[in-house]
Amino acid sequence: MVVMARVLCRIWEQGRERTMIPSSPFLVSFFLLVSVPVLFVLAPRILPPKTLPSIPDRDEVDDLALFRRATLASAEGGGGGGLRRRAASPPKIAFMFLTNSDLSFAVLWEQFFRGHERLFNVYVHADPSARLLLTPTPSFRGRFIPAKATQRGSPTLISAARRLLADALIDDPANAFFALISQHCIPLHSFRFTYQTVLSAPGAWAPTHSEGVLRRRHRSFIEILAGEPALWDRYVARGDDVMLPEVPFDQFRAGSQFFILARRHAVTIVRDRRLWKKFKMPCLKSREDSCYPEEHYFPTVLEMQDPEGCTRYTLTRVNWTDSVGGHPHTYRPPEISSNLIKMLRKSNSTYSYLFARKFSPDCLRPLLDLSDSVLFRD
Repeated sequence: MVVMARVLCRIWEQGRERTMIPSSPFLVSFFLLVSVPVLFVLAPRILPPKTLPSIPDRDEVDDLALFRRATLASAEGGGGGGLRRRAASPPKIAFMFLTNSDLSFAVLWEQFFRGHERLFNVYVHADPSARLLLTPTPSFRGRFIPAKATQRGSPTLISAARRLLADALIDDPANAFFALISQHCIPLHSFRFTYQTVLSAPGAWAPTHSEGVLRRRHRSFIEILAGEPALWDRYVARGDDVMLPEVPFDQFRAGSQFFILARRHAVTIVRDRRLWKKFKMPCLKSREDSCYPEEHYFPTVLEMQDPEGCTRYTLTRVNWTDSVGGHPHTYRPPEISSNLIKMLRKSNSTYSYLFARKFSPDCLRPLLDLSDSVLFRD
């Protein structure tokens, strides 16, 4: 602003010299006084707005190559004999853990997985800056995928989830469902109950390649909300018209960060380029409080691509009654009880909740004490 004022003064001096207008302290002061509001009006149009951190170009290039491989591997006949492998294996659930610290509940999840090795796979995206002290449990050993740095309030969390989906698609064609799990998540039922609930859920009718023939396809368990009070503020978090024309406001949706996607929807997400070019744009620093990209990208893409193929609700229970700074309620050891587990299972949808968050790491011991008698008892 000081530099701009000096430039304006110089222009004034040059004009005065040409027109021989006598110098006057009053005129100079008046000119500076008028220039200040002009600068406030022009500065936002001249200077670029401050934004939150964006995704590094190198990460984008790496991800694009990964997503192309996943798309090819998922195509009919692709993936190196994928159809034969799928026929020889029962449908599996890919449990995808997203973490930036220790997987404190790995031992509890190991109990959940025990005895069902042919029905699941585990994939972990751990922030490279995190120093993990992970208990070397069998299901998690060797299941870490190549990861990139993540940051709250940025599209990096979307990228991390897409990497997990892509790696799981490439790794095993038998992966039929893809469950995104938080490091603070716990299971609320046995594996058998969870598996049967997800795979036996009624699917949506959809046309096949044969004209006039319909068949049932699995639906995804993902929350999709419209008309939320703060939705407009979140829509314009990157700028007033930035999302247009690809994402009009009437198709912009909100939802839980955690979901269970059917395989075709996992492919839809990793194939997407059109909507991603909008959602990958960083939010404005001035609108940081409204920036939650990972809660909008997935429900918006699926709302626009296959709304009838989604349940529109999540199977992960979260307590928002006393949220602080955008974080849900965190359960502590004194709160852990059989009554809490039974309460967390209750749902307004067709199915019981299968997972719950957010639990502090020191809840592990009391949860293990309830594992056989409550958590994994059908």
